[in-house]
Amino acid sequence: MAVVTQPDKPVGRHGSVLQPSAVKQYALEHGLPVLQPEKMKDPEFVEQLRSYEANLQVVVAFRMLPEVVWDMPRYGTFNVHAALLPQYRGAAPINWAVINGETETGVTTFFLDHDIDTGRIIMQLPFAIPDTADVEYVYDGLMHLGADICLQTLDRILAADGFPVSIPQQESYELKPAPKIFKETCEVNWNLPSKRVYDFVRGLSPYPGAWTTLVSPDGKETVLKLFRTTKTTQPTCGVGHIVADRKHLYIGTADHLLQIDELQLAGKKRMDATAFLNGMKEIENFIAK
Repeated sequence: MAVVTQPDKPVGRHGSVLQPSAVKQYALEHGLPVLQPEKMKDPEFVEQLRSYEANLQVVVAFRMLPEVVWDMPRYGTFNVHAALLPQYRGAAPINWAVINGETETGVTTFFLDHDIDTGRIIMQLPFAIPDTADVEYVYDGLMHLGADICLQTLDRILAADGFPVSIPQQESYELKPAPKIFKETCEVNWNLPSKRVYDFVRGLSPYPGAWTTLVSPDGKETVLKLFRTTKTTQPTCGVGHIVADRKHLYIGTADHLLQIDELQLAGKKRMDATAFLNGMKEIENFIAK
């Protein structure tokens, strides 16, 4: 048995200290050998991995594997994916499920093949997404559910002598992708209905965080991150227009005002709306774009 994980990452002001991953630390504490390849196709790594003569490989939250690696074990390689495949194939399935307002997601184990997240499904377990849940809540829930399904899948594979029942993924209906999220992905579009913006914010909270640009009356722009909002039935005052009282902050969407509850100005700490309003006395003269 062996563990494969990322190379140690440089940390500190000058990057002079190497920080091992939590996976590596756990493996070393339990006396497990650790492999940390820079490149998965490196011949030295491939031969080292092959020397363990593994019957099965398990992948959780790791990079793409070349065929020479995933096809190595006699029973193949299975992956734990944080979605109910074939929906939300890709790098950010949890974020996109919340952004799209899904009420359910889950975890899937499947055998790796040549394409991304397309292999034969071994098991699936569902997970409910409350309307108030953010990515952190769903991530934590799927982390524990993923551990459960991984162990259940191992048991199923062992009971079937390495060849459990698995089914091909269905491609006959509209699939929702889960591509990698970049900074520009996280910009709020206030032209959308308030429910869409509400889901967008919670789908990126607490990390990487949805953001918008505040424009002052003199044209100065400041980035504002949004972490928690509340839907209202109050009619919009105009897309991106701001309404505020002593304790509440609202921004106009395509249909309703969206209440902003937790936010963060660039260079400042995360705060609630009341604290923000104490330092922004003329916020109603600003525009969010």
